[in-house]
Amino acid sequence: MKLMPKKSSTPGPRDERGVLAARIVAAAREEFAEHGWAGTTIRAVARAADVDPALVYHYFGSKGGLLDAATNPPQRWLENVAKVWTTPVDQLGTAVLTLMLASWADAEVGPTLHAILQTAAHEAATREKLRRVVEGSLMGVSQLGADERDRLVRSGLIASQTIGFALMRYVWKIEPIASMTDDEAIAAIAPNLQRYVGGQIQ
Repeated sequence: MKLMPKKSSTPGPRDERGVLAARIVAAAREEFAEHGWAGTTIRAVARAADVDPALVYHYFGSKGGLLDAATNPPQRWLENVAKVWTTPVDQLGTAVLTLMLASWADAEVGPTLHAILQTAAHEAATREKLRRVVEGSLMGVSQLGADERDRLVRSGLIASQTIGFALMRYVWKIEPIASMTDDEAIAAIAPNLQRYVGGQIQ
């Protein structure tokens, strides 16, 4: 009879490792989003992911490495952000806000954005990542304005409005902003975004 090989005690095949790593990252997003940098521990993430803490260190090396993995915006979200800037100019304000609302409702994107905003104020690497995302994706692809400075001012004001709203609504959960319906939020905020798109701002 042929003997079966003994199971290894090291992490399993590549696909299994990928599943475990993704599970750890998902748990880390939720922990960082809820508790921030200081309040999140490797043990808490491991417990939420139902793995041994040693496995978290094995895959990510440190709490900083785990935070870096947990706050990488999904590529599909970056592509959606780039796509929304191609919306016809007269509909752009509503389109930007609609995408933001959908992003925060997404099971993967929402916790990632939440973790980024929750930790950026206290963790330099995440703050730099947020700066790159804002400058490269939320501002860098826009074609607004009469010249480069006007483009940056307009897209920067749009980014500041949407990020500020996200902080109030999703991170700090300040009422009545937190419980506004999506339609109420669009009706209240989209016209102001549209003013930044093509209206008088100075």
